Amino acid sequence: MAVGGKDTLLVSIFDTWITAVHNTRQTELAPATTTATTQDVLELFAPFVGYFAVDPELSREYTAIIVRGNHESAIFRDLALALLAELETVLARSALAPSEVGRGARTIYLAYLGLLMTASSGAIAMPDAAEQLRQTIDFVITHPNGIQ
Repeated sequence: MAVGGKDTLLVSIFDTWITAVHNTRQTELAPATTTATTQDVLELFAPFVGYFAVDPELSREYTAIIVRGNHESAIFRDLALALLAELETVLARSALAPSEVGRGARTIYLAYLGLLMTASSGAIAMPDAAEQLRQTIDFVITHPNGIQ
């Protein structure tokens, strides 16, 4: 167990997989003339939500480890920056004003993290979390006054 205990190993496995998704993401961005939709944004999260849904107990354990804060995870550093950059790329094609793209990306990212953690804890079902994320994304990118 060169990586440490089972908690460290589990965090390492999740972080390695999440990193691989970002490194190999084949998201084909639509042409600049196409306005981004809620579905375009949701597709950025699909691999992660799917992965967490496959084994709820393992996901719950990973979430508990992260929340305890005893093990360092790249999920809140490098991986967060990668996902935020991907969100900003897609949101730049949305109806959001250019000055709102960064705030929109952060709003959606934080809602995603909260919903994923809540679903992983078993407080809500993963399909309900996915629907709430869809509603949040829809609100952010279609709200007539932006996310002021």
